[in-house]
Amino acid sequence: MIADINKAEIIDKYKNHNKDTGSASVQIALLSSRISYLTNHLKVHRKDVHSRRGLIAMTSRRRKLLDYVKKHNLDQYNELLKSLKLRR
Repeated sequence: MIADINKAEIIDKYKNHNKDTGSASVQIALLSSRISYLTNHLKVHRKDVHSRRGLIAMTSRRRKLLDYVKKHNLDQYNELLKSLKLRR
């Protein structure tokens, strides 16, 4: 899909156990990498409205997942914010 994003490395870094590929922390990390890619893309292609809409949808999905993690596991939430360099 996107050349700059290596899903396997991200999954290996943020997984909770060996077969974990879809936990909230993995999804947040993957969304963060896609969001940073799209942000750079939109700096070059300012009129790409369709990608901008997708970016807004991804950020809101990440926000909901972060709220879920914060509600259920505050320590993991703080670690995610620190490792992904997100501010909140």
